[in-house]
Amino acid sequence: MRKLTTLCIAATLMLPIFSAEAQEGYNELKIDNSYTLAGTLKPKTVHEIKSGNLTVGCEVLDRDYTDYDEYKTYLPGLGCRKIRLQAGWAKTEKVKGVYDFAWLDHIIDDATSRGLEIWLQTSYGNPIYPGGGTINLGGGMPVSDEAKTAWNNWVRAMAQRYKGKVHEWEIWNEPDLSESIPAEDIVDMNIRTAEIIRSVDPDAKIAGFAFCVLNPRLLDECLSLVQKAGKLDLFHWISYHGYQYRPENSYREVMAFREVIDKYDPSIMLRQGENGAPSKGHMGGALDDYDWTELSQAKWDLRRLAGDHGHDVESSVFSIIDMAYPTGENKYVAKLNVKGLIQSNEYKKVLRTKLAYRAVQHYASMFDNFAERIKDYGFSTADAEDYANYLYRNEEGKYSFQIWKQTEAPLNDNTVEYKTIRLEGASFENPVWIDLISGVVYEIPAKCMKVRKGAVIIKDVPVYDSPVVITDKSVLE
Repeated sequence: MRKLTTLCIAATLMLPIFSAEAQEGYNELKIDNSYTLAGTLKPKTVHEIKSGNLTVGCEVLDRDYTDYDEYKTYLPGLGCRKIRLQAGWAKTEKVKGVYDFAWLDHIIDDATSRGLEIWLQTSYGNPIYPGGGTINLGGGMPVSDEAKTAWNNWVRAMAQRYKGKVHEWEIWNEPDLSESIPAEDIVDMNIRTAEIIRSVDPDAKIAGFAFCVLNPRLLDECLSLVQKAGKLDLFHWISYHGYQYRPENSYREVMAFREVIDKYDPSIMLRQGENGAPSKGHMGGALDDYDWTELSQAKWDLRRLAGDHGHDVESSVFSIIDMAYPTGENKYVAKLNVKGLIQSNEYKKVLRTKLAYRAVQHYASMFDNFAERIKDYGFSTADAEDYANYLYRNEEGKYSFQIWKQTEAPLNDNTVEYKTIRLEGASFENPVWIDLISGVVYEIPAKCMKVRKGAVIIKDVPVYDSPVVITDKSVLE
């Protein structure tokens, strides 16, 4: 098993945050107990990562809201194996019947050369065709016969071009954003596009639907139509988004999605395809009505990744970099979508990584080692319902327990509580405590831990509204 690395640092009870003064809204986390500082996690690069279940969003390149060449060198160090791209019909076919894939070739070839895998989405419309839709989110699907035929031709040309390079696909972003699109049209688009891709590459894995809202009734209606057409085997995943200020609020509907899918084909998996929080509030876009900082953004992203992992959902973080959205005649931007892990400006230039970039690095590295989720274990503490918690075991039989306070949206301060935790179904020989935002590792002293009647009891565990981990020091190198 490939192991994580810790880097020894000077002993201090204050978390050593990289350029803390540059992290807007950052409040240092202080641990006031007898735990001993051991070091910090050293993130893995994508070349060291074994699992491929994390995706980072590299969307909107089809509309030139970001510049791939500005951020491409930051991708391998993040530790997310996959990137999500939107293919951009209108950017590729500007003259009817003439395809210029050079822009997409450059991105796909560069990304794969860096050890990344591509999840390619077929979106959006193309206004050169009457009834062809627009390039924008919510602009509508192709509706005319001419536009539908042109769409089919573009999808086929793209599938042929990237066979052997692209193995995972997604169909049309957020079709449910427009309530005027009936389920029959959504299903037609998904089946028609998936059939074309699979006719070119029978081994292609395809995510269907990419719903923006977790609406089980709409999913049920769509899958019923897919089943009637005998086409359920076209889809490897059902993908969804579903933004919530408190990320845990999504999981009731996520599990309702799971129940609907199981009714039709339990082998189809769930994939969270696009979720992330802003680093500054009131900038427009999803989740904008909150006083976000880089600290609360990092907490939100970690809670979404950890929650998805705990619900057996393949996860994605949106997005790698801030996005510059132009409007009207403004040459550069009317607003920035600041959900990026990297801060950029209106000229799409990289300024620096945010706190969330480091947090995602730590999550990707830490949980690369823990694939098996333990579903049947005992957990108790005071006010236990206030805490999300999950238990994992690696191939060497070592356990990893993660916990965070989940009662509200992530706060912009670090208020630590100290809990006595009782776990049944796990064991730790030399336990350590890890904060996933900063990556610091503390040794848990023997006096804080005991085993009673088969249960592990750990005293004075620091817990706050961001995921922390208890695992064996032997998991770290």
